Amino acid sequence: MNKQVTNPVNLTAEEFMHPGNRACSGCGLSTLYRIGLKALGRDSIFVVPPSCLTVMQGLYPIAATQIPCLNVTFASTAAAASGVRAALKVRKKENTKVVAWAGDGGTSDIGIQSLSAAIERGEDFLYICYDNEAYMNTGVQRSGTTPQGTITTNTPIKGKIQKNKDLPKIIAAHNPTYVATCSAAYPLDFYNKIIKAISLKGMKYIHIHTPCPSGWGIAERLSITVGKMAVNAGLYDLYEVENGKKTLSGPSSKLLQKKELPRVAEYLKIQSRFRALSEQQIAEIQAEIDTKWEGYRQEVG
Repeated sequence: MNKQVTNPVNLTAEEFMHPGNRACSGCGLSTLYRIGLKALGRDSIFVVPPSCLTVMQGLYPIAATQIPCLNVTFASTAAAASGVRAALKVRKKENTKVVAWAGDGGTSDIGIQSLSAAIERGEDFLYICYDNEAYMNTGVQRSGTTPQGTITTNTPIKGKIQKNKDLPKIIAAHNPTYVATCSAAYPLDFYNKIIKAISLKGMKYIHIHTPCPSGWGIAERLSITVGKMAVNAGLYDLYEVENGKKTLSGPSSKLLQKKELPRVAEYLKIQSRFRALSEQQIAEIQAEIDTKWEGYRQEVG
């Protein structure tokens, strides 16, 4: 039997969000959250630290979400999710899905200790990081995943000096059950990877490249377009890691068939946050992408 391909026609019609939320216009996270809930279903409990997601959901009794949610401190997301899983085990409700959903700052910086410990312990829940590449909820400050050269409110002149952390690679080094990268521009790929993740026991981690119009300096209507540009230029790769093996997936797997990818300059120049980048810096970024993809092509022979 052929595996059914998820598309807008066969995607479940049931909604787990109330109409309207507090997300900014064009927010990539709002699309991800709606699709993600469709994959997870109603028998789920969310653990969320301070973030854009906290704002987007709102607070009881006028919350946008229909799923139970535990709001916790920045540093304790994975620890709290571990506690929720333990409580459900005691109550013999082990089929209820526990999902930690946090931003890049709350994952790559403040929350990485508890996440690292949860993976090392072999906890059984799904951790989702939506990466909009800065602390957007508090005014666009640089985070560990903010790209080098990005202008933020605390890197105001020539942009961030340091290179960004490769968080999915850091997590994969812990050897969890499953690691996947996604893009808000490809929500059905995200849906499919959630379905796969929740079918597995142990720690699962999904990292999502999530355009933020206000923080990235793009028009609200361009969120999906810019997200696709990052993937198609080979800057952001979509892949899965299982049993230590990394496999390109979704749109990224198709790029292996192309001898030359679109130049990354178009992606960078459409965003005002990269306005401090010089032509030399853009050329260096392009060279890194070219080297990376040449390596991918050699791996597949």
